[in-house]
This record gives sequence, C-alpha cells and structure tokens, in this order.
Amino acid sequence: MTSVFPTPHADKLQALLENNRLPEIDKPRVGETIERYHDWIKEVNEIEGKGGGIVESLVMSLNRYRRWIDLDLIFDSEADFLHRQRGQLKLDNSVLEEFLPILVRRRFPDLIGIAGLSVGPTNAFSQLSFNSGIVNPTSGGGMTIRSKDQDFALALPLFLKASHHQDFSDSQVARTNLAYLAVEIKTNLDKTMFQEASATAYDLKLALPSSRYFLMCEWLDMRPISTALTAIEEVFVLRKAKRMSANVRGKFGSHSGRQQNRNIFVKHLDDNPFATDTFVRFLMYVERLL
Repeated sequence: MTSVFPTPHADKLQALLENNRLPEIDKPRVGETIERYHDWIKEVNEIEGKGGGIVESLVMSLNRYRRWIDLDLIFDSEADFLHRQRGQLKLDNSVLEEFLPILVRRRFPDLIGIAGLSVGPTNAFSQLSFNSGIVNPTSGGGMTIRSKDQDFALALPLFLKASHHQDFSDSQVARTNLAYLAVEIKTNLDKTMFQEASATAYDLKLALPSSRYFLMCEWLDMRPISTALTAIEEVFVLRKAKRMSANVRGKFGSHSGRQQNRNIFVKHLDDNPFATDTFVRFLMYVERLL
C-alpha cells in the first residue's frame, strides 16, 4: 500500500534535526530516530491482515516505536534539552497524530475510495456568521467562517456562496470542511484541557448535530469526569493509567536523575502500553459512522 497519510511526526523530527538549539550530542540519535521512523512506517504499511485482526499488530508496532521515542531518544539523552522541551517539541503527541489515520485507513481500506474524504488532521467548520448593514450591505452579507484545527477528523469539503442578490451577483465564496467525526489528541489530559474540549465539541455539534467528537489521551492527569453533560462522545485513555506523580517526574530533570531512576520510568512505560482494545472501541464508532 502506498503511503498517502499525513506526516506530522516526520515533520517534527526533521524540524528538530534542523533546530539550532539541539545539542550536538543528540544529533546522531535524532538521525537514527528518523531512520527508525521510516522503518516503522514501512512496517505498518506492510502488516498483513483484515478487519479487527490487523489492529493488534498495528498497535504492537506503535508501542515498539513509541518506546524508542520515550526512552532511547528522550529519556536516555545525556543532555536535558529533549526532556525539558518535549511539550513544545511534540515528538510524542505527533506519533499518535500520524498513527491514527494509518490505523483507520488500514482497518477500513474502502475509505480511500470516498471522493474528497480527508482522514487525518483537518481544519474543520465550527461557526458561520454575517456582518452586514441595511444601508451599506457588505458583499456576500459579510460572511465569515470560523474553523478549528482538529488533530484527526473524517471530513468532507464544503463550499459556501452567499449574496444579497438572487442571481448571486456581488457574492462571497468560502471553502471549509465538515467533520463528521473529530478527535483531539492529548498526551496528558487535565481539567482545563477537558473544559476546552467540551467547548470545541459543542461548537462542532451545533454546526453538524450528527457529528461525533472524542478526546484521546495517553495518560489521565485529573479525576475522571463524566462526559454525560458535555458534547464529547467519549474520552479514550489509551494507556488506561494516570500520569506519573509530579514528585517522581521531578527526579527526571537531569541526566543523572534520569539514570538513577530509570527503572521507575521503564516500569511505568512497560506496565502501561497503548491498549489494543481501546483503539478497537474507537474503531467501532468509525464503523457505525460508515
């Protein structure tokens, strides 16, 4: 299968390699990671199987690659740049952004045949407004499209044309995307992020009532909150675990601290891999939509 997937993670890796702040000691490891990335993409594209049977193999491949990113590249670095800047660099989060379109397309290969359908990061419609007056009406009614970048979406293009005239003279034309399913991906989900996602989900469903909005996170950094009173369909905690406590994470700030406490980090990582059944549950929603 030819790779037709978006590459947010590959873009982050290349940007990191070209980053002037990247310590010299880390450059060979980043270069090796880029090679491993290409091997990983080749592997997930060549995994054989159909239906649900392919999901487990894809998630196992994801776990192997992410372990390299988290442990070998970032945690074991002799400099502190990668560990301290991981939130800004988004190396870990972008892996999921790149994996999810691959997972959905490998599980549902017929999606590729749907004309215009985007599967992956998408800028999606959320609101339409007009700014026009009676005396001096604005062209096209002053149509304004509000949209938001979604980490993952199943979306179709939407073209809008507005005018005060029946023949559409002096009109305004706009292009956007309708997201029938959207996912926001977080590494660590806290209460503030949950509230922001609730507002995004509300806007999305106000624009397209039949749409489905999900939150995906690796680690939960808050007490579980019901989504019943929100427009969020479901929250998927991909590793089925809470984030490591702050007092433990505080020991990882230096190379010596990371090495002294490496077994703690490795155990937390290995005890809580990405769970296949959580991805299977998400794919169930995709199947219902199709």
